[in-house]
Amino acid sequence: MDKVHPEGHRWVIGFGLATIIFFLLGWGWLWKLTLVLAVFCGAFFRDPERFVPLKEGAVVSPADGRVLSVAEVDGPELAGIKESIKVSIFMSVFNVHVNRAPAAGRVVAIHYKAGKFFSANLDKAAEENERNMVVIEDDHKRRIAFTQIAGLIARRIVCFVEPDDRLEKGERFGLIRFGSRVDLYLPPDTEIDVAVGQQVKAGETVIGYLPIVD
Repeated sequence: MDKVHPEGHRWVIGFGLATIIFFLLGWGWLWKLTLVLAVFCGAFFRDPERFVPLKEGAVVSPADGRVLSVAEVDGPELAGIKESIKVSIFMSVFNVHVNRAPAAGRVVAIHYKAGKFFSANLDKAAEENERNMVVIEDDHKRRIAFTQIAGLIARRIVCFVEPDDRLEKGERFGLIRFGSRVDLYLPPDTEIDVAVGQQVKAGETVIGYLPIVD
């Protein structure tokens, strides 16, 4: 059975205690509701172990979910990047919501912006929703950016890292509560290995391969 991430402990414990209290009080419909909520939170905040591929140059998915789009784009300028390949991943409430670093590198910047809460599968969500961008630089000075985007239900983005922190590929760096999206920006010469509509797993599924640098 998968463990529950610490961010979810208070939710599971809270609904669990409420279930016991309402059951003892004989409030049948209410304890059943809180029991369902406790089970849902336990499933939502699950944090399974992942096996990170060791192949050189492999970039892994930062999130569980479905690939919404793969496109060549300008920027993001905020990350100090002129052009990139953007891979968008939609996370439903049934996916694992713990986010993982797509590659190893040093965190050079974090940009948080408050915003709205449109459905995360809409294009305008990337520009108008609450979001948090993490920018890393690998050992070859290549920049990779990944943006946590809140969704229609998600109201809380959690980021565990700070500038100058070192992230290893597949390492947990944050999570988003209750349905969301992650946009990944890769160097334009990355060989993409996923397709639109494909289901991916954070820390395990290879999104693409960076060129090998001697």
